[in-house]
Amino acid sequence: MLDQRTLVLNRSWLPLTTTSVRRAIGLIARGVAGAVHPSTFEVADWRAWVERGPADAETLRGIGFLFPIPDVIVLRSYGGLPELRVAFSRRNVYRRDGFQCQYCGSRPAVSRLTIDHVVPRSRGGPTSWENCVAACIECNAGKADRTPPEAGLQLRRLPRVPRWPGGLDPRALTERPVWHRFLPRLLDEPVVHTGTDG
Repeated sequence: MLDQRTLVLNRSWLPLTTTSVRRAIGLIARGVAGAVHPSTFEVADWRAWVERGPADAETLRGIGFLFPIPDVIVLRSYGGLPELRVAFSRRNVYRRDGFQCQYCGSRPAVSRLTIDHVVPRSRGGPTSWENCVAACIECNAGKADRTPPEAGLQLRRLPRVPRWPGGLDPRALTERPVWHRFLPRLLDEPVVHTGTDG
């Protein structure tokens, strides 16, 4: 429970990142952040959150009190702009692509996922957000040193730089619907519309 994610907003209510529930509780306890009530958008300090937090929230038991787990916190003083650039890494490519092969659509175990260079490295294809996709071992092996059209494969989505706060797994939006209110269009990924290759 303490390792679940909490969305962090700056004082202008723009999403910055996510943090663990453990750290979010520490920020609230120190007065650095307030907990955001999911239905009223009121910001509560430690005492108010313990007394009037959402009744349906998961709770942590303290000595003599219950502490509702906050879905969203807002920083009281930091007004910096969110850093929307996401570090390029194997794990983040998998996250961007929903842990799904971008050729066949399967969702294998992470141990059976690979990174495929759409334009192969042997042909000058860079290791970048725009040229790398998650692929299952079978599709990657079948594609080998060819482009998708040469291998008879079609990308499901166009690879691009993701625009989501650094710690946020896009799949979390389905698990944490309250986050939708703070992340409008931030996680939209375009679907590839392809014609016939000529």
